[in-house]
Amino acid sequence: MSYFNQTLDLTGRWLALSTIIFIAAFFGVRPVLAEEPMAVEQKAEEPAFTRVTSSYKVPDVAMLRQDGKKVSFLKELDDGRPVILTFVFVSCSAICPMLTHIMSKVQTKLDKDNQKAHLMSVSIDPESDTPAKLLEYAKKHGAGPDWDFYTGTREASLALQKAFNTYRGDKMNHTSVILMRSKPGQPWLRVEGFLSPDAVIEEYGTLSRK
Repeated sequence: MSYFNQTLDLTGRWLALSTIIFIAAFFGVRPVLAEEPMAVEQKAEEPAFTRVTSSYKVPDVAMLRQDGKKVSFLKELDDGRPVILTFVFVSCSAICPMLTHIMSKVQTKLDKDNQKAHLMSVSIDPESDTPAKLLEYAKKHGAGPDWDFYTGTREASLALQKAFNTYRGDKMNHTSVILMRSKPGQPWLRVEGFLSPDAVIEEYGTLSRK
């Protein structure tokens, strides 16, 4: 190959490499050259959820169950069974479907292991969530006889949200919180964040063995 042809060849290669580097820089991609060692960035994993043990003073408010029956929420809470409690609303399209899905899987796992717990879901949109809507919602998610949904007056719902420190000023600002208690009079385990049904079962199992 002549010197002239070699020069053209090298010039073409350099232009091609320059073009690749320019395009990569434009799109925010850092090209890795053949002999450049790959740098692996290690990021510390953040916990998916937090868990704390708390005591709550629950008011004895009247609520409506999904079957339309007016009940004392405190009596429902203290009927002797372990409790797994969430706050949701029917029209929610973000956190509530996830929480309800988790509760459904937990229900299935508890039934399979022949364990008893009272699953309780309280509406934070009682003005819209009638007992009929909650019944339909319960059926949609396969709720069994040990899983109840509650609505009532706005004041009653707010009183319960504030008692369990889940009130965030507006239904759209609520967070993912699951509360568990092994028996009446015992402290509550508060699990906040995003966790799997298996993680809930593990936390519940640890709590029930205490």
